[in-house]
Amino acid sequence: ELFKTVHNSGGPTITSCGRGLFEHDGSTYKDIDGTGKLSTVNDWHQSPQVRAEAYAKVLSEKEKIGLLFTSDWHMAKEAQDPEKLDPTGLLDEGDYVKKNIFGDLHLPGTTELLHSWWARHLIFRANASPEEMTDFFNQLHASAEECEHFVPVQCLSNSRNENGEIVFGMNDAAGVFATWPGTLGIAAASLGEIAQNDVSLSCFKERAESTDPIRGTSDPLFNTIDHFADCVRREWNAAGLRKGYMYMADVVSDPRWQRTYGTFGENPELTEALFDRLIPLIQGSAEGITEDGVAVTVKHFPGGGARENGFDPHYKAGQWNVYATEGSLANYHLPPFRAAIRRHASSIMPYYSKPAGEKSAPQFDLDGQPVSMTPQGFAYNHVFIQNILREKMGFEGYINSDTGIIHNMSWGVENLDIPERIACALNNGVDLIGGLFDIEGAEEALRRTREGYYDTHPVPEGFTRQDVELREETVDQAVTRTLREMFALGMFENPFRSPAEAEKEILFNQNDQQYASTAHRMSVVLLKDDGSQPGEKVYAECFMKDADKAVMATENIRQLLRKQNVHLCETPEEADTAFLFVQPSSGEYFHATKGYLELDLCDGKTVQDADENGCPLETTHEETTVKDMTRLHMIADTLHKNGGKVFANLNVTLAWMPGNLEPYCDILTCGFDTYPDAVLDIWFRRYAPTGRLPLTLPKGDEVLKVNSEGTCVSHNDVPGYDKDLYMPDELKDENGRAYAYRDSAGNYYTFGFGLPDLHHSRL
Repeated sequence: ELFKTVHNSGGPTITSCGRGLFEHDGSTYKDIDGTGKLSTVNDWHQSPQVRAEAYAKVLSEKEKIGLLFTSDWHMAKEAQDPEKLDPTGLLDEGDYVKKNIFGDLHLPGTTELLHSWWARHLIFRANASPEEMTDFFNQLHASAEECEHFVPVQCLSNSRNENGEIVFGMNDAAGVFATWPGTLGIAAASLGEIAQNDVSLSCFKERAESTDPIRGTSDPLFNTIDHFADCVRREWNAAGLRKGYMYMADVVSDPRWQRTYGTFGENPELTEALFDRLIPLIQGSAEGITEDGVAVTVKHFPGGGARENGFDPHYKAGQWNVYATEGSLANYHLPPFRAAIRRHASSIMPYYSKPAGEKSAPQFDLDGQPVSMTPQGFAYNHVFIQNILREKMGFEGYINSDTGIIHNMSWGVENLDIPERIACALNNGVDLIGGLFDIEGAEEALRRTREGYYDTHPVPEGFTRQDVELREETVDQAVTRTLREMFALGMFENPFRSPAEAEKEILFNQNDQQYASTAHRMSVVLLKDDGSQPGEKVYAECFMKDADKAVMATENIRQLLRKQNVHLCETPEEADTAFLFVQPSSGEYFHATKGYLELDLCDGKTVQDADENGCPLETTHEETTVKDMTRLHMIADTLHKNGGKVFANLNVTLAWMPGNLEPYCDILTCGFDTYPDAVLDIWFRRYAPTGRLPLTLPKGDEVLKVNSEGTCVSHNDVPGYDKDLYMPDELKDENGRAYAYRDSAGNYYTFGFGLPDLHHSRL
């Protein structure tokens, strides 16, 4: 092993590569602060808070500035100059230059980053094997141990335990850890458990809040979420990955929000209940993080789902959170974050966007007090971070900003320069700034304050001197909060992990794989069912936005069916059954669309452009979400003319409009990045469907229409199940329903729906 291990009786395990250890009263301690003595910092009997406060007084200003930022880092195999590696071959020691949506990266070698820049918070995005990532993390800690003052390297990542397309900044990796369905699928399976246990959603929420999740126990009401969370904790901890940007407490209220698939759906009660179970089981306890836990960063306060017509806040058109409905902030968007606070989530991430006062109806906090809609990004927003989140809601953890707020997504503070933005973010409650390592900017902000810069220079309009001056005590407060997390996780004493043990825990844990496999099946929602069984001759095809990927996916499905001894036909004309897998995709993350994100299942549909303020233009462009939809219709028509049956599965990553698919199907299911074999088990009646829709599927373009002023006919800040409260009467049917899709059997595809629909009325 790279490191040595010492076990303290009644105390923590200590691992070290080159850091000094010393004995005191029969116990072993690590020389963290370089004194070689039983100082407050080195004494593991002291609380994490006390140790963090003491260490913030020991560290130099340069060291503390390095602890204020987090940004992407990479493994040696991603080096731009493969000749410049450290002796172990694990660390890239060459310069690294890269441009992305957040700004321009000009980075040094890893050793310089750790020893000179003193960076200790790194975003890890590589889809590496357990052994590779554990070796990498260990070598980072070993390098950090060489410094005068030791602070471990807190590598963090977006979620890694869900199936789905790997997308930068959303799903950083997939397929290495035990692979569950997407988080929408976790929600769908959990709704199924509510129905199976014959309880209401309100009872589910009350029980989740009032009980303390205990590892290793089995509660049928929380079976899926509990096993999922426990699996995440064990696998991440085994690999040495101790902090996650996970999960999203955002409630989906605008269906065109591209980050929908990373949420638990549109219902605040369900989301809050799931977080009441999720956070303690990942962090290690209901009281906060433990030495075998993983720190959770809940995102994106105060809820990113209230998009203005779905526009992404990485771009100007998406910079606003619009609350058109009175009270929607408190009724729908804030409640899930109560669980994050109640369960002591280590940190919370604010969203990029800013509240739109002029376009919003009156809003209130959870105490019923009016909320001032200061038009500044939430990471800079004193009202939302300090007044609401900390003072009113009682959050005691730290604030980790989203990536890029200092440079390209500085909504509402554009007239500040880089040092002023850094100061403003920290002064308004941010403790860890995501994006780039803006070391020089922070140094300049401190220098300006010390030298009285604003005695002779004007303070930018709309801000006070207190906003833009950075003081040492503010830096100390931020550093203390992030150090406290690492002390609580036991990372100072025991940062190293065994690569062999990581591989064993992650790759060979049959229980985790079995629970994940079951969750895939439980997540499938049966939307339409005429009672058909698959015939003896099957034609199978996948439909996607990318035709080449669809060909590959089709072959994978056909191979799966061959293994199940299904007789496959080469053409629809030969078959009595068609298996059609539909995986739509809309827009492209980190690339702004010309118009509104398309939810129709369409190929070459002509749609309106939109201007940078989100208003429709007279010009148009074409959108495709599923290539060859006409061919899908022809296949269905061919089967039906020959007396055959059509089975289809819709992969729900957004709230798709199913009107271009459902009428052509005899059996329709939906999954959420669900494995195809799980869907086949439903179709072949090998597994009884239990999943329920975690979000409402809209009827069509008419319920998402945007007028010339940029206002949508359905309120963007209200979840799908409540949109009918505000829809025009002329769009409503004889049942007073307007928004949700209604199929040929008369069923509405709204939140909580799924066949058999035994308990839908109670959700």
